[in-house]
Amino acid sequence: MILVADSTAAFVSNAQHKLEGHLRHIVTLLEKHRLIETMVDRDRDSPRHDLIESLVHRQHLVELQLKLRSLHPADIAYILEALPLDDRLLVWQQTQNDRGGEVLLEVSDVVRGSLIEELERSELVGVLGQLDPDDLTELTEAIPEDMLAEVLQTLPTRDRNWLQTTLAYSDDQVGHLMSQDVLTVRESQRIEQVLLLLRGRDDLPPNTDSLCVVDARHQCKGVLPLRALLLNDPSQQIAEFMLSDPVMFNVHDSAHDAARAFERYDLVSAPVVNERSKLVGRLTVDAVMDFIREESEEDALNMAGLQGDEDLFAPIWDSARNRWLWLAVNLCTAFVASRAIGLFEEAISQIVALATLMPIVAGIGGNSGNQTTALVVRGLALGEITPENTWYLVFKELGVGLLNGMVWGVTVGSFACLLYLNLPLGCVMAAAMLLNLVLAALVGVIIPLTLHKFGRDPAMGSSVLLTFITDGMGFFIFLGLATVFLL
Repeated sequence: MILVADSTAAFVSNAQHKLEGHLRHIVTLLEKHRLIETMVDRDRDSPRHDLIESLVHRQHLVELQLKLRSLHPADIAYILEALPLDDRLLVWQQTQNDRGGEVLLEVSDVVRGSLIEELERSELVGVLGQLDPDDLTELTEAIPEDMLAEVLQTLPTRDRNWLQTTLAYSDDQVGHLMSQDVLTVRESQRIEQVLLLLRGRDDLPPNTDSLCVVDARHQCKGVLPLRALLLNDPSQQIAEFMLSDPVMFNVHDSAHDAARAFERYDLVSAPVVNERSKLVGRLTVDAVMDFIREESEEDALNMAGLQGDEDLFAPIWDSARNRWLWLAVNLCTAFVASRAIGLFEEAISQIVALATLMPIVAGIGGNSGNQTTALVVRGLALGEITPENTWYLVFKELGVGLLNGMVWGVTVGSFACLLYLNLPLGCVMAAAMLLNLVLAALVGVIIPLTLHKFGRDPAMGSSVLLTFITDGMGFFIFLGLATVFLL
């Protein structure tokens, strides 16, 4: 087991190093391309300037195209996201004609939008025409409605109907993520008949680990694992080996719940049915993984107070504007915290040590609260926090805050006492640390739970709000105790 884990880690590490090597190679080609173009531009007086420029330009672009054709679309997407805008667009121009659609599927939403903006209407229709309806569903939010309507007209009737069906569901429902590639069999069929059917196909749908068993009304009765086809007598019937109680989803089920089920039961694929239990599609692990990745990235940005995704190399104006809302909120909360300090200016002027010690109380409280918030947000995302265990969680985190407050309060209080040779100051420091850590634990639980209760993303601005409360109250508690007991 350890050997398998080690070999997997080594494979992942090697793949990452290889990918970084591809990026460096692309960057080198782009630098060489710019250098040669600069040298050619300096020689504009030459009668053959235009011919030389055209040949040099074409030579380097061909070299870049050959390199890109050897890469997987996901690797190209990684390279595009790691390049500044001008270089990104140059690389994108070399891939859009043959594999542009596959690359668009792999890049982040914000980078995808910037690439689509660079395409002419006819070019975008051509790029989207490279994709099947299941993949098109992932791109619909980035495509203008009139453009989407034009693309729909180019699809076969079956694919057009399927795309319209999946678009009828919200992006956090199973129906939006499902695929139409489903292989079905009947209970009455024999294994040899199914094997003959499979051999007659050119290929199997991706992530096929089982076949769906349906009746005459196309209602899903179970699934038949592929291993049952390979390990049993071909003359036996499907009904003897099918799983009659598999994990299956309704089109209206939450994608979050489906993702947890895939993780819990190690699923590769699962049937999707409608309200009448008729089989309508299949949910696969790749779609679930993409959903989880997008949700995780969004949560990480939301906790930092960023409004949605942000391109790493976006224009300065766009990046600055994306951060304004929570910076404005943070500025307001900072003013409130500063007023808490202002209430105790006389105490600070008399005991200068208070000014040097109070950031410690606020900083430790903020860090402790962020730890609690991160755990609660994770618990909400995984569905581990329910109305029945919420109060247990609150009291548990209060206990953790109380214990940490006592341990680190005594530690910091002793440090303050030794540093300033003032026992009462050390006691005030210890008490303030204790109270602020308990407060941080309480607030760290309440903020994400409250946001979740009102239907908001529990990660949205939690860090900013938590910092405001732990800073403001930390200053108030510490300076208030100092005013009462030291003056």
